[in-house]
Amino acid sequence: MAEPSKIKRQEIRLLNRKSLDISGVLKVESFDSEAFLLETEAGVLAIKGQNLHMKNLNLEQGLVSIEGYVHSLVYRDGSSGKSSGLLGKLFK
Repeated sequence: MAEPSKIKRQEIRLLNRKSLDISGVLKVESFDSEAFLLETEAGVLAIKGQNLHMKNLNLEQGLVSIEGYVHSLVYRDGSSGKSSGLLGKLFK
């Protein structure tokens, strides 16, 4: 049985496709006004949209808040290796 402190948890709250709050964030890989790439406890998360900007970042607590118009949220899973890099996974 897994210890309660080892259980990974992530929450994503999207309000009207304009305000996004994410917990369980380990690292911000890259971001610009059209895409964010986040390493989370649940996997690599790619966020695409328009006029995206980071409203809040607290990696100690694993929290990121993003504003803008969100088109998609996609987890990038796969064991193809790191030869293409995280950006390569984002733009497949």
